[in-house]
Amino acid sequence: MRFIMNGEQHEAEPIAGQCLRTFIRDQGHFEVKKGCDSGDCGACSVIVDGTPVHSCVYPAYRVEDRVVTTVAGLGDPDDLSAMQKSFVDHAGFQCGYCTAGMVVTATTLKPEQLDDLPRLMKGNLCRCTGYRAVEESIRAGVCAGAGLADGATPEPVEGRLITTKSGRHARAADEAAVDGEPSTTGAATVDGEPSTTGAAAAGGEPSTNGAVVTDAPVAGEPATAPAAAPVAGQPATASAAAPVVAEKATATVSDAIEPPASVPTPRTVGTSVGAPAGQRIVSGREPYTLDVAVPGVTHLKLLQSPHAHARILSMDTTAAEALPGVHTVLTAADSPEQLYSTARHQYRNDDPDDTTLFDTVVRYRGQRVAAVVADSIAIAEAACRLIEVEYEVLPAVFDPEEARQPGAPLVHGDLDPAVSRVAEPERNVIASVHTEIGSVAEAVAASPVHVTGTWQTHRVSHAALETHGSVGWLDEDSRLVVRTSSQVPFLVRDELAYIFGLEQDRVRVFTARVGGGFGGKQEILTEDVVSAAVLKTGLPVQFEFTRNDEFTIAPCRHPMRVSVELAADADGTLTAIGVDVLSDTGAYGNHGPGVMFHSVGETVSIYTAPNKKIDAEVVYTNNIPSGAFRGYGLGQVSFAIESAMDELAKELGIDPFELRRRNVVRPGQALVASHVEGDDLVFGSYGLDQCLDLTEEALLRGNATEVPTGSAWRLGTGMAAAMIATMPPRGHFSTVTMTLESDGSYLAAVGTAEFGNGTTTVHTQIASSVLGTSVDRIRIRQSDTDGVGFDTGAFGSAGTVVAGKALHSAATSLKAEVLRIASEIAGAWSEGHLEADGVRIGETFVPLTAIAERAGGSVTATGQEDGAKRSIAFNVHGFRVAVHELTGEVRILQSVHAADAGFVLNPAQLRGQIEGGVAQATGSALYEEMLLKEGFVTTQVFRAYHLPQLADVPVTEVYFAETDDSVGPFGAKSMSEAPYNPVAPALANAVRDALGVRPHELPLSRDRVWRLATAARELVG
Repeated sequence: MRFIMNGEQHEAEPIAGQCLRTFIRDQGHFEVKKGCDSGDCGACSVIVDGTPVHSCVYPAYRVEDRVVTTVAGLGDPDDLSAMQKSFVDHAGFQCGYCTAGMVVTATTLKPEQLDDLPRLMKGNLCRCTGYRAVEESIRAGVCAGAGLADGATPEPVEGRLITTKSGRHARAADEAAVDGEPSTTGAATVDGEPSTTGAAAAGGEPSTNGAVVTDAPVAGEPATAPAAAPVAGQPATASAAAPVVAEKATATVSDAIEPPASVPTPRTVGTSVGAPAGQRIVSGREPYTLDVAVPGVTHLKLLQSPHAHARILSMDTTAAEALPGVHTVLTAADSPEQLYSTARHQYRNDDPDDTTLFDTVVRYRGQRVAAVVADSIAIAEAACRLIEVEYEVLPAVFDPEEARQPGAPLVHGDLDPAVSRVAEPERNVIASVHTEIGSVAEAVAASPVHVTGTWQTHRVSHAALETHGSVGWLDEDSRLVVRTSSQVPFLVRDELAYIFGLEQDRVRVFTARVGGGFGGKQEILTEDVVSAAVLKTGLPVQFEFTRNDEFTIAPCRHPMRVSVELAADADGTLTAIGVDVLSDTGAYGNHGPGVMFHSVGETVSIYTAPNKKIDAEVVYTNNIPSGAFRGYGLGQVSFAIESAMDELAKELGIDPFELRRRNVVRPGQALVASHVEGDDLVFGSYGLDQCLDLTEEALLRGNATEVPTGSAWRLGTGMAAAMIATMPPRGHFSTVTMTLESDGSYLAAVGTAEFGNGTTTVHTQIASSVLGTSVDRIRIRQSDTDGVGFDTGAFGSAGTVVAGKALHSAATSLKAEVLRIASEIAGAWSEGHLEADGVRIGETFVPLTAIAERAGGSVTATGQEDGAKRSIAFNVHGFRVAVHELTGEVRILQSVHAADAGFVLNPAQLRGQIEGGVAQATGSALYEEMLLKEGFVTTQVFRAYHLPQLADVPVTEVYFAETDDSVGPFGAKSMSEAPYNPVAPALANAVRDALGVRPHELPLSRDRVWRLATAARELVG
């Protein structure tokens, strides 16, 4: 079959029934991604004869005599197309896994189609960004591709407004100053004058509320490069006379935040530096986990249990092993004796050892029964169907409340509590906490006002577009090597060594760029079985989850039942907080104890009260396992506590913002949840008061979004607050080296992984700022257990405050050593000044290359961080909504988020992280729900799950409190998980305000909201 792909003639024959996606990848074009294989996500999009198609559902034979263009055919990193460049300039990606498909589809659009953009892009999903940056990228790229002048760029979508430091609403403006000239300080200017505060204000006046907001797309070059003209279609000039809400209002907003005076010039921290991999991502050249051709690779597929609970009585693999192309079948007979947990933490004893590679008892539908290794996926799947298994079906339990009652079926009744660290296997209880400070009952009895309620949260899929996958082999020294999609390569290495009885130096684990994580890749889900297959066969083995596997095998968010009791004095001062949590960890306890303990931590300690009581248990059921998910339990309990706080405010007749102000914890007060926190958790800075003010002010101002008309619409406003520690407790470790190389460039070796969290970008900024150079002089080597120092992993938002802090230390030490060597060369012992290309000591200039040569070719320094001190970050979210009482539709009119992120290292990137967290939380609150029937997951594809599309996600106004943290590098705090937590309760509180009836269950789907509205009408009638 002949066809043209990316301008070149190809001749190849597809396998019968093969889709175009796999056919293209068979030709070595790994830029075409797999996200769903059902035509839902668009990661695989290519252009066939000018029309974008989902190649995963497009028959390969249909491209005969046709022209196929992938994202790599649109441009290369050194010569990007207009659309590709726009995605770089506007930071239209985070993990970047969806970007190739996004760029391909967007490339086919014309300017006159932009008004229909939500519909035209509905087939391309993004889990990371929240779509605002994607939309800006597409709009600017379409116009640039059509040759339109900047001034002719179409206006952004109506109502999608952001806010400058002064609080005025403005269309999106780029980081360029007036007349296209950059500010000398890296900050945007107003009327040609640089901002004195590091952030421009409308009318040239600084803000009085202490807020800084990001409003500028990220440039793909260092911050000193000229930027494009404003998207708004008008010059980037400010007008002091502009109204608070005006359709045509424009203002210039800073792309930079002034760093501490100790930071040398050039100062890249505080600027919106683009991702180092940006050009490669948008052109399809950045490799992800399985974007590699491993010679002789074989493929692994699983036989899975059809039963929720059963004992395997016998298994016959004869026919499967006899199938041509099959290399081996793995069963329980191949399992090492070691019990382990798929969850990964710094200390492996944090999770119960309740898992084996293959078990003779299966405990949920979809659990591994056997694995086949074969020459192709098709052969492996066919062999799985030939395996004969005889089961004894056992009683199962699916309700967590029933699971802990006497007589309930025991999921792991045979575990030794001491060995496996399971509290009460005879009650299906993995862990529990029962504590009380003071007496909640007495306080409730003595208080004039109290509220109670029970709230239920649901299962949510991480839905990272890159599915879990690993490929493993034996190297020339017969060491086990695993390339995997993981947030924690070092912890995976350590556990593989433990499981298979290997020395750690006999195992290498590394990652390429990872296509999203959200906590879901803080597990061992493919690495263990791939390792077993490699060790048994000696062959390279690859195992890639399907999207169906992601829904039916991969752990989901813990569903929780949360009861809350609050009591207060008449003036709104809290007197008691009582919380009772029941968490369903499913069939295995991975992350179960940690999520439960964390869920009742910051959610309770954010408020002061003399009496607090916590009862919490996490139990086994025969449902799909739950695991780590963004927020790590805080989102579930926040939904309940913040809802109860809102109800208390209504009972007291106090504004919800004011009720929080009267009760939030403040510096100098103890942090108290189930216990008084130790001195490792400190107020490194405090911005909650600013966040409350910023959110309230924004909601009071409103925006330009049109309010729907009609008697069935009800309007409501809601808010919620959240607090989170900036890293996990009891230590999070990172060892980083920083090297001056022979050519005068720098190499940072960092153990943490990049999966859209932006740590690679921030790390270049930290290193370049310490060393007084530009980000393009910094190279990052990362996430390889052979090539970099130990790092606990990219979870708990630790990439900046742990690995970044270790990098800061290494760079600082390297700077000192470089200055010392320069002094030796110059023969002058006065203090020198490190510049981009060398050291200046008085009138003498010593090049970096000479310094490296003097040291034997390179200079290396090491930095370490142990997480001994943790700070606290705060987030406040607010919504204005319209609820249609006859249909249950919830329409978001305004979304506002204020974050206490400390010093903002990269404003545009952090804005994107917050928008992405808000979008994911909005999906969890309104649409997403994994449905189970007696343990069977019925939502197995995206189209049945409703992952938010561009049309579903409003643009969120993002505000930053002005704080400077004493713990994080350059005063920064972590902010990857935090934005997720207050969103669902804020939305629920807005619906409550609109309807007058309290939601107690998520998601707020139309059917649930309709039932609430019906109940409200019946109460009135």
